[in-house]
Amino acid sequence: MSEENVELVRSIYARWERGDYGMADWARPEIELVMADGPVVGTWTGLAGLAEATRDVLGALEDARIEAESFRDLDNGRVLVLSRFTGRGKSSGVDIAEVRAKGASVFELQDGKVTRHTFCFDRDRALADLGLEE
Repeated sequence: MSEENVELVRSIYARWERGDYGMADWARPEIELVMADGPVVGTWTGLAGLAEATRDVLGALEDARIEAESFRDLDNGRVLVLSRFTGRGKSSGVDIAEVRAKGASVFELQDGKVTRHTFCFDRDRALADLGLEE
């Protein structure tokens, strides 16, 4: 099952890398999204919450892009993704790459759907929280 989980998360990132954030067929209706840091911080629940958080993050940035660097199968249906960001804060004008260009996400999956997605713009913090090293 773990390889299927990794492949599902790869397919999500393939969409995001193309700038396609509109589909959430990979998520359970009660999905929980946690934005641990970055331009928007908080927790959202459900597909409507997922859409709201995506709008909030993309609304805070210009030319936002995310690119997966690696995928790692963890335990109990979790997949870790190490990623890079580009973009600029709309209000601050700060280039994300200059401040914090490397991030990490943990996707928790059950029965082929994402139940929880925790997103960190600070990769070192995310890895430390997981007890992992890059």
